[in-house]
Amino acid sequence: MSSEKTPIPAASNFIRAIIEKDLSQNKYVTKKWAGSPGDAAHQDTGIVDTAKIRTRFPPEPNGYLHIGHAKSIFLNFGLARDFDGICHLRFDDTNPEKESQEYVDSISDAVKWLGFGWDNANETNLYFASNYFDFMYRAAESLIENGHAYVDEQSADEMRINRGTLTEAGKDSPFRNRTVAENLARFREMRDGKHADGSMVLRAKIDMASPNINMRDPAIYRVRRAHHHNTGDQWCIYPMYTFAHPIEDALERITHSICTLEFEDQRPFYDWLLLRLAEGGLLAEPLPKQYEFARLNLTYVVLSKRKLIQLVEEKHVSGWDDPRLPTIAGARRRGYTAAGFKLFTDRIGVSKADSWIEYSILEDCMREVLNTDAERRIAVLDPIKLVIDNYPLDSDGKSQSEDCFAPNHPLKPELGKRTVQLSKELWIEREDFMETPSKGFFRLTPEGMVRLRYGYVVKCTGCEKDADGNVTVVHCEYLPDTKSGTPGSDSVKVKGNIHWVSVAHAYEAEVRLYDRLFKEAHPGEGDKDFLDDINQNSVQVITTQLELSLKDAKPEESFQFERHGYFVADRKDSVAGKPVFNRTVTLKDAWQK
Repeated sequence: MSSEKTPIPAASNFIRAIIEKDLSQNKYVTKKWAGSPGDAAHQDTGIVDTAKIRTRFPPEPNGYLHIGHAKSIFLNFGLARDFDGICHLRFDDTNPEKESQEYVDSISDAVKWLGFGWDNANETNLYFASNYFDFMYRAAESLIENGHAYVDEQSADEMRINRGTLTEAGKDSPFRNRTVAENLARFREMRDGKHADGSMVLRAKIDMASPNINMRDPAIYRVRRAHHHNTGDQWCIYPMYTFAHPIEDALERITHSICTLEFEDQRPFYDWLLLRLAEGGLLAEPLPKQYEFARLNLTYVVLSKRKLIQLVEEKHVSGWDDPRLPTIAGARRRGYTAAGFKLFTDRIGVSKADSWIEYSILEDCMREVLNTDAERRIAVLDPIKLVIDNYPLDSDGKSQSEDCFAPNHPLKPELGKRTVQLSKELWIEREDFMETPSKGFFRLTPEGMVRLRYGYVVKCTGCEKDADGNVTVVHCEYLPDTKSGTPGSDSVKVKGNIHWVSVAHAYEAEVRLYDRLFKEAHPGEGDKDFLDDINQNSVQVITTQLELSLKDAKPEESFQFERHGYFVADRKDSVAGKPVFNRTVTLKDAWQK
């Protein structure tokens, strides 16, 4: 199979325009890099960062990545590649209760599969937020010492009530005006495990009357006794994500911190925190800047991590890599390709405006890539036997067989042709024979003629039926001088052309016909439970007859099954000599209305 891909030029967007402007103004030319993340203000090694920009992809390891993350991966890693920069893979593991090594491994695999890595020259830019916990604690104490943070002992309900609303200002906590010494003492007691979970939090001291609720003294540290996948039981207090994330960016010298739009209201706190820490001498200019783009909203799927976890844990699907799930692991097993995702992300673009993307656009991108990349093979998905009554027998009374030749790829003649065997008994699609033909039916009918693709013209002579009247065998005779590729192939004109595999040379295989997991464009819209919108026909497992060469298909090898669509050898259930095939996508959009 050809591995050549047509390069897709980078699409322009507002983030690229920002980066181009920053580079033209030499905005980050003086930034220092110590060779690893750290306190740049106190690690002046004299090293000038050769990376013109630094971006990051910062997933929380509490689930598998989904299609929306693919958009972010292509954006962040793609920008770094295009602007001679570096993209960091950083695990934002500040919430120990939901994180695990399984998720870390799956995320790393997904990024690699999409075509990206985090090694650059002598740098391995794979980082964990938890490795910065010591610095984050020091930063929290610095805020306290400079009057920018305090320990609050209100209950969660009291804090929620006193936070105010979108139209009413919040109320100051009764603990807001504690002295620096009192706050430091309480915070150190939190660190030392002297207070119960949920009994107190450290809050930034900003403005309880701010019109942006996120600036009303947000919590930045909480007590949480939980085992952490990376730091074990070293800590019983953990930073909040909104506090940790800007610090992580700063320590890694990120220049452009690219987030989705739901973080737009958090940007003022992002800037406030970094400025306070820079004023305290903990960080050096230039500081990272946050930019937001519209997240992916895709019809016929759910991308909520909570809902994906529910689908997996309640066994509505077979696991995180179920081919019906919009996880990258599931999409990969379905036969979706990294090149298809690249085309999809380029096609939908990057913008500031939220919008819905039709799932059919993603499917069309996969078709477009697979149409170029996938070799062709013959498969009979709903087989019925066709007997060529006048096909010659050998001296032992057994059916002869002969070679027919089929192109591996009609768009790539350089890939040549393969041999398929024709014999007296063939498998054809059940739908290719109709005893009482409907108008416009040009395939096999009583007394009708069709061409066996790559073979002969045949004329139907009758059929056999079971006791219930179901057709079990179709009979025909072949016209010996009409074989494809011979001078007589055009001597008889027919309108129909059907595919087939020889009974004696077929491979019987399990094929899974996957469809969309949800039958509604917006699952759970209104007051409905999204589970009620599951498509009960989203997978059908059938036994098929395939061209014998498919027996040697390797896991993740994709083909176009002629007339049926694109299929992939399942990467999990296929074994040597016995592949199982998943339908990736049909040849045409079956959901068009």
